[in-house]
Amino acid sequence: MWNLSGIPPQTIEAELLTRLPDALRQPRRTDWVDANKPGHVLDSFLEGPVFDRAGNLYVTDIPYGRIFRITPALEWQLVLQYEGWPNGLALHADGNLWIADYRRGILRLDLASGELRTVLGHRNSESFKGVNDLTFDLQGRLYFTDQGQTGLHDPTGRVYRWSPDGRLDLLLANAPSPNGLVLNAEGNLLYLAVTRGNQVWRAPLLPDGALSKVGAFQTFFGSSGPDGLALAADGSLVVAHASLGGAFVLNPRGEVTHFVRSPTGSTLTNLAFRPGTHTLVMTESSSGSVLQAALPCSGQTLYSHSR
Repeated sequence: MWNLSGIPPQTIEAELLTRLPDALRQPRRTDWVDANKPGHVLDSFLEGPVFDRAGNLYVTDIPYGRIFRITPALEWQLVLQYEGWPNGLALHADGNLWIADYRRGILRLDLASGELRTVLGHRNSESFKGVNDLTFDLQGRLYFTDQGQTGLHDPTGRVYRWSPDGRLDLLLANAPSPNGLVLNAEGNLLYLAVTRGNQVWRAPLLPDGALSKVGAFQTFFGSSGPDGLALAADGSLVVAHASLGGAFVLNPRGEVTHFVRSPTGSTLTNLAFRPGTHTLVMTESSSGSVLQAALPCSGQTLYSHSR
């Protein structure tokens, strides 16, 4: 049962906004492709949508170490290509782009100079499993997931919080494939996509910063599971599902109120609200496309646009 009313969720039809131009596609195998999409040849795998203050949309292309800028005129520009596997993106309030890189850890890209620096490459000399996604709270503290190849067979995925003073806290260490994560505006509630568990977890944050009474907020099905997350201003949670061909909108009780259906491909990896609007954009990675849809509510204000 998706909701207590028994009424099926309302379907919202997404539309194609833009697709990676053919000239930028690279159909070949890489180590990332062989490990995560065995037997396939991929020309791209888009992730990590995030908007800057000028309305540009940034996305990653994981297997080929690329970060693209999509202008408001829908022009694709290669910002950076480097030796890494960039996954999630988050924009800092100072305009720098932060990257969750599966191979290299947490990176920071100065968009003005093009300088790429490592913020966190390891914890206490131990390598990360493979960081996946990241988000800032309104105080500028960074939360990120360390997913690696964890799953129900190995439920040891982690969630960390990094503070600007250099403190790194391990908040969670038992998630089967932690992926996207978001915080509410008050900073006292964390939502976590747990891909291989096919769930979204709800984790209250105590005043001392610790997590308490973490529980399953909603459970899905499919060959993959929840991936990227975004919060609406009314407290609704939008969940990109990586195998069911769309995104689910959950109200604060965890009920499914809407389903945003993809017009092309079933692998919705991540999503973001266009700041100040009801428009949701989504990366559909099997086709190398970016989709958009109008939702009932605008997105929650992010740290990048809060000051």
